[in-house]
Amino acid sequence: MTTETEPTGTSTTGTSTTGTSTTGTSTTGTGAPPGPAARRDVPWLAAGATFLAMLDATAANLAVADLHADFPGSTLSGLTWVITLYAVLFAALLAPAGRFADLVGRRSLYLWGTGLFTLASLACAVAPNVPVLLATRAAQGAAAAALIPASLALLLHDTPPERRARSIGLWSAAGAFAAAIGPGLGGVLVDLSGWRSLFVINVPIGLAMLLGGRRLPRAEGGAGRLPDLAGTVLLAAGVGGVALGVTQSRDWAWTDARTLALLLGGAVLAALALWRSARHPVPALEISLWRNHRFAAANAASFLYGTALYAWLLVGVLYLTTEWHYSIVKAGFASTPGAFTATAAAIATGRLTARLGVRPAVTGGALIMVGCGVWAVAALPAEPHFLTFWLPLGLVVGTGMGMMTTGTATGAALSAGPLRFAGATGLNTTARQLGGALGIAVLAALLPERAAPGDYTSVYLFCTIAAAGAAAVGLLLAARPAKP
Repeated sequence: MTTETEPTGTSTTGTSTTGTSTTGTSTTGTGAPPGPAARRDVPWLAAGATFLAMLDATAANLAVADLHADFPGSTLSGLTWVITLYAVLFAALLAPAGRFADLVGRRSLYLWGTGLFTLASLACAVAPNVPVLLATRAAQGAAAAALIPASLALLLHDTPPERRARSIGLWSAAGAFAAAIGPGLGGVLVDLSGWRSLFVINVPIGLAMLLGGRRLPRAEGGAGRLPDLAGTVLLAAGVGGVALGVTQSRDWAWTDARTLALLLGGAVLAALALWRSARHPVPALEISLWRNHRFAAANAASFLYGTALYAWLLVGVLYLTTEWHYSIVKAGFASTPGAFTATAAAIATGRLTARLGVRPAVTGGALIMVGCGVWAVAALPAEPHFLTFWLPLGLVVGTGMGMMTTGTATGAALSAGPLRFAGATGLNTTARQLGGALGIAVLAALLPERAAPGDYTSVYLFCTIAAAGAAAVGLLLAARPAKP
């Protein structure tokens, strides 16, 4: 199975490939190759897209109380749908969005996704009531699903093969930084300016991305028809049903008929989508990707990593505010240092995987998380010990998270051919988001309403077990980088 291959008909050195089709080639409106300025913009525009999408996946976690103060007629469980809807639409539409980016054009999907995300963020910020907020939050999640595969495909198609792993490192670093800093930054913004500020900050970033995106060379996808519409709807509904069932288990319980209906119904719809994809000439899901055991292993590792990541990020903020009695602002700042080590580790890992392969990144990063989990389970203090416990723990676990983020994304993207970069990325991020939904649901099940320190160590133990599973799966990934 090929891993990192040259894009057919794609220019990687600034000159067109002689004797090949121009389908899928980055060109300007006049047919000229992209200029150096446009190529320099691509990494930052791609990083901005993943930063926005991942930031809004975690930043709203601490906004529920402030939302309840503004909308006292709504229940707390009802307001958690502000988080749930984004997560469900994000996870459900990632794979279809990746398929569309491969076929209809990464630049077009990037611009449409950025525009919708920016507009939906503004609508969230000015929402007059909860129904409007929920509708605009769902639109924001759908737009985020478009940004992830489109941005990485945009980056990789305009990057020479020998630099792709490094480019994925930068892209992953932005996502790792956003996911790690999200709960803390969200808490600070909510405390200082209210929940609406969580969405206002997206608007200027989104507008800047739109302006930069319009300067990108036109680069359309592969030839052929759009993917199977019925299969796409089945796939999105199936993934969404499973994600919603796992997320709502925190309120409904795993044995509730509604939870079971969502889980089983989602699984059936996803199975139907797989069945159609195996037989349709233009499938909604590239089944052939899963025949590559390295791609399958990268997605399994991503699922387990997401399970540990999202539970770890949320339980930390809860412990600081509940047991150590930190304010939301103080807890936000206390959670920030790990975001910087995650970013640095993601960038460094992107450079190292070009020489060492992805196995050391995934397994090594997961083992770092395992070590930190053991430390938390064994020594989680009931009283505040920021400098001697929380700070070093956060710095070290952030390193593992950065390595895992880049390693799993690189393993998935480079195990697919260049014309399927976006589809592979969408599936990999879907796996991580589904794992995150499971992790949050397990956290809710392990933490009673009046949790004791021992309940929090149970969550850290769960994160440790999930990270250990990711380390084991990482051993199936490539030990050496693919040759350009």
